[in-house]
Amino acid sequence: MTLFHTDENGEPTASNQTRSTREERRRSAGIGLLVGSVIVALTLAVVPSPYVVEQPGPVFDTLGVVTVNAPVDAATSSQTSAQTATGETQKTKIPLITISGATTFSTTGALDLLTVSVLGNPENLPSWMEIIGAWFDPSKAVVPASAIFPSNESQQERDAANTTLMTDSQQDAIAAALTQLGYDVVAGIEVDGFSENSPAESVLQSGDVITAFAGTTVRSVQGLRDAVAASGAGVPATLNFIHLGVTTEGTVTPIDNGGNAIIGIGAKAKYDFPFDVTIRLDDVGGPSAGMMFALGIIDKLTPQDIAGGAHVAGTGTIDSMGIVGPIGGIRQKLYGARAAGATVFLAPSSNCDEVVGHIPSGLDVYAVTTLQDSLNVLAFTNQYGDKAGEMNAKTSTLATCQN
Repeated sequence: MTLFHTDENGEPTASNQTRSTREERRRSAGIGLLVGSVIVALTLAVVPSPYVVEQPGPVFDTLGVVTVNAPVDAATSSQTSAQTATGETQKTKIPLITISGATTFSTTGALDLLTVSVLGNPENLPSWMEIIGAWFDPSKAVVPASAIFPSNESQQERDAANTTLMTDSQQDAIAAALTQLGYDVVAGIEVDGFSENSPAESVLQSGDVITAFAGTTVRSVQGLRDAVAASGAGVPATLNFIHLGVTTEGTVTPIDNGGNAIIGIGAKAKYDFPFDVTIRLDDVGGPSAGMMFALGIIDKLTPQDIAGGAHVAGTGTIDSMGIVGPIGGIRQKLYGARAAGATVFLAPSSNCDEVVGHIPSGLDVYAVTTLQDSLNVLAFTNQYGDKAGEMNAKTSTLATCQN
């Protein structure tokens, strides 16, 4: 058996097997790395993640028009009467805010409300590649899918809840705007259901309107809570309310619930508006547009052009007394506002911790707590125009999240 090769003189010779060069080994390693990278990339592009992405959504000018679905008019449509009878719709443009029964005035500029859209849902989650891209995009936020889509809540339930929040916010915005303009629109607090063992259920019915508790007139849900707390648990109190149009009264004894006195009802403000204000915005839910709705209504009802030709955007909930509350997704709304061309942004003061360090270039952000604060900002920007941000930096006239 030959264990090695020899030459003609019997000396061992090298194996006939060709050894790879350093360059060939380097090339092979590079090819392996490339193939591995391709496999990883394909995996990241295909495998779904447990996250969704919040990103800037559509922007709507409360002083402008929106496209909505409207029933097809058989008289003007080329479709047959049989087709229109099926309830088909067509797209049409209408004012976002319509006011009838009161004098309105022309406006200039824009008062934008902002939305956040979500990339992904439990049935179609984003890939890891999309998630990685969003992590490096300051206008987007990566959040667990379960935080947006709780497993114990269906899509229909979420949509219904958001629609209710939007409807309530519109009514609150109308009330806030008209209250700001001097109208008395709060009729009382409407009963919207009862909790278990509610002490008020034997006295009230759903739809009743509470006007006073323990001698204190109530003008908001928080005002009712404060009146009940001041009366105290275990103390009988007189409850004034309207039932089927008739003013009456009864006695309710609040109970203790975790250290708080309650009467065990669901409640919302009941309004009596002097004229019709209609807000139309399809396929958008939640309460965060309340402040901008109120500003749009005021601008249409006052001879002063409060936007003054400026492109203003903002966000925030609002109650009937004009208090501006916090919202979600404010970073996405900041970038959405700037992309739409806004130069002025109204942010709830309670969201300031999320604003600092995340303001896009070219956007002046002001912190507001009330509807009056927002009107003060608009008056200031009307006065100083493009120099408003610079002037405020010198004078600190208006609150910002930085000061």
